[in-house]
Amino acid sequence: MASSNQTTDLTDGSKDFSNRAQEVAPLPIPRSIAGYQRKVALITGITGQDGSYLTECLLSKGYEVHGLIRRSSNFNAARLDHISFDPQDSYMKLHYADLSDASSLRHWVNSILPDEVYNLAAQSHVAVSFEIPDYTTDVVSNGALRLLEAVRLAPKPIRYYQAGSSDMFGSTPPPQSETSPFHPRSPYAAAKVAAHWSTVNYREAYGMFACNGILFNHESPRRGENFVTRKITRAVSRIKLGLQTKIFLGNLRAARDWGFAGDYVKAMWLMLQQDKPGDYVVATEVSHTVEEFLEEAFSYVGLDWKDHVVIDERYFRPAEVDSLRGDSTKARSVLKWKPAVTFRDLVAMMMDTDLEIAEREKVLEGNGYISSHHQP
Repeated sequence: MASSNQTTDLTDGSKDFSNRAQEVAPLPIPRSIAGYQRKVALITGITGQDGSYLTECLLSKGYEVHGLIRRSSNFNAARLDHISFDPQDSYMKLHYADLSDASSLRHWVNSILPDEVYNLAAQSHVAVSFEIPDYTTDVVSNGALRLLEAVRLAPKPIRYYQAGSSDMFGSTPPPQSETSPFHPRSPYAAAKVAAHWSTVNYREAYGMFACNGILFNHESPRRGENFVTRKITRAVSRIKLGLQTKIFLGNLRAARDWGFAGDYVKAMWLMLQQDKPGDYVVATEVSHTVEEFLEEAFSYVGLDWKDHVVIDERYFRPAEVDSLRGDSTKARSVLKWKPAVTFRDLVAMMMDTDLEIAEREKVLEGNGYISSHHQP
C-alpha cells in the first residue's frame, strides 16, 4: 500500500488522519433518497491500485463505498486523496480491519450489510512472497476464507468478488483460460489458488453468489514502485532528467499480458451484475516481454535501454513464470467487456505521470531537499 505525506482538513479543522477511518456504525448517509435505493459496496484493499480505481467506478455509478484498511503508523491512502473524506458528507468511508482478524471482518460485514463485497487485499508482490511465505498465505488464502465465512453468515445475501491472479497458471503454457490447469510457481500464486477454490467451494456448497476474477497483469500510474513496470517508468523518467543513470532488473525475457487497471475494475463490477455467478479471465490477449516494455519506455524519451539496464541476479526468482497470455473469450462474450487502453498507451500514460514526478524531484534535488543518490 502506498503511503501519503499529505494531510487533509477534516470537518473539525484537525489534521488527525485517524479520524478519516470511521470506527463506529450506524452510518449518517441515507441509502434511499427520493425513492432511489443506493447500492452499498465493501472493498478490502481499497487503498491499493485496484481499490482506488474500483472506488471511482462504483462512486460514478451511485454506490456508497466502504473500505477496510489496516492500522499503521502512516495513513496509507494517497491513491484516495482526490476523493472526499468528509465523514458527514462522503459516500466513501474507511474502517479499520484486517484479513488476519476474522472478528473485524464479521463486525464490518454485519454493521455495513453491503450488497457487494470485493476482496482485493493481499500481499501481492510475487518476489516478496518467497521471503514471507507464511504471512502471504495467511492473508491471501486464509484471509479470503475468513471473509467468505463472514459473508456467508451475514443476515442478508451478499454478492462476493474474489481477486484472482494470472500467476495461478504459472508454468501452464499460454493462452490460459478458465479451463486451463493451475500450476503456481510462488507462495503468492499458491495462496491465490487456495482462495480461488475456497470461493468455488462456498458457491457450490452454500449457493453464494461468489465470483473469481482471474485478472492478468494490470498496471497504471498508481502501480506500486516495487513492481517491475512502475520501477521501469520511474527509473526511465529519472534517467532522462539526470537523477540516476542505471536501473537494475532480473529476467527480461519474461512475457506478460499487460492491461490498464482502470479497464479491469469494470470487469470486476460486471461479474457481480450477472444473473448467475461464475469465474472469468480478464486479459488483453496480447503479451509483451519485459525487454519490450523497456524498449517502449526508453524510446518514449529518446533513449536506448541497453545503455542503462544492468542485469542483477538478486531479481531472479527461485521459480520463474516464463509466459502469461490470457484468453478472455468468456468475459468478452458474457460480460460484454473488452480493454480500451492499448499497451503503447498504457506505457505512455505511466511515463507522463512519472516524468512529472521526476521534474518535481529535480527541483527538490536542485535546492538541496533530497539527495541525488536517492533512488525509488
